[in-house]
Amino acid sequence: MKTRLILLLLLCSAFSARAQVWTDAETLPLYGKAVEDTYTRYSRLPAALKEESRPRVWSLGQNSAGLYVRFRTDSPTLWVRWESATSHVMNHMSPTGSRGLDLYVRADGKWHFLAAAKPDLKNAVSERKIFQNMEPQMREYMLYLSLYDGVSSLQIGTEEGHPALQPELQSPRSDRPIVMYGTSITQGGCVSRPGMVYTSIMSRELDREFVNLGFSGNALLDLDIARLMASVEHPAAYVLAPLCNATVEDVEARGEAFFRILRDAHPDVPIIFVQALRYAGEGFDQEMTADREARRQAFKKLFDSLKKSGEKKIYFANPGADKSFDDAESSVDGTHLTDLGTLRFAQALLPVLKKALR
Repeated sequence: MKTRLILLLLLCSAFSARAQVWTDAETLPLYGKAVEDTYTRYSRLPAALKEESRPRVWSLGQNSAGLYVRFRTDSPTLWVRWESATSHVMNHMSPTGSRGLDLYVRADGKWHFLAAAKPDLKNAVSERKIFQNMEPQMREYMLYLSLYDGVSSLQIGTEEGHPALQPELQSPRSDRPIVMYGTSITQGGCVSRPGMVYTSIMSRELDREFVNLGFSGNALLDLDIARLMASVEHPAAYVLAPLCNATVEDVEARGEAFFRILRDAHPDVPIIFVQALRYAGEGFDQEMTADREARRQAFKKLFDSLKKSGEKKIYFANPGADKSFDDAESSVDGTHLTDLGTLRFAQALLPVLKKALR
């Protein structure tokens, strides 16, 4: 009798549970890239730059920072399965940010954080049930990819009969992306999950696609990256935040040439120069303070020179002047931003960006 009862319960469970169905994300739209023909689907640089770019820039370009997949489904349960390209882990950044995924859902006219997918630190392939027990109604989703690792493959799991479909809503709008160039701060160091990089925060706020060309420690005003940015067909704006990777010598040697490549390709597109934030140790470490101030002055000098020459659609933003940064509590290590820091940075930069877009 006891055996029959167990068999009956197992049979009922088998009928009540729905099978998983996996959808290859290659069939779904991917956003956040400057060009479509990147080296791999989930990387940021085209194959043509492999021999042209500095090796470190090329390597960082294989990270999937800022990329996101859009889909819709009415599945009550969602799974994700992805393979990380390098199994990269850092000692000052959460693995959910560097190697994980981040799911947002559209509700009440806005994008809302739903769940983060934690990577398997022992294996290249991770599989997670990311959410469950939802009412089966059609919803739009946005899945952000890893910031400091590449994604080799990605699948989205749904319950049988509730497939992952093409999105119907054009959000964030992708007809005129904002192209962002910068350092580790731009790439996402060191937020807790991919959706908290400041380009993605601003993307949700403005409901507009951002292209994240952040290269950790390597925003040295490389002209090949300027040419890549210039190749974007219909940019809404360019945002330049290369400090403090770029030295005074980098700014003086290539700053104007970098700008001219963008301006010659798109004469009417706004270009925003973003001043560097203060490190927590500035004012104490005298050598650091002098070095970073010299870089800031060189960058502002470049902007002022362009303005004086007659350039109209250029803007200067100094997020660090916002009083929210006065407490120096915005970073992990005195340099790289926490979620609090990226939120403050985005909120300080947004007014200048909105003004430029008007």
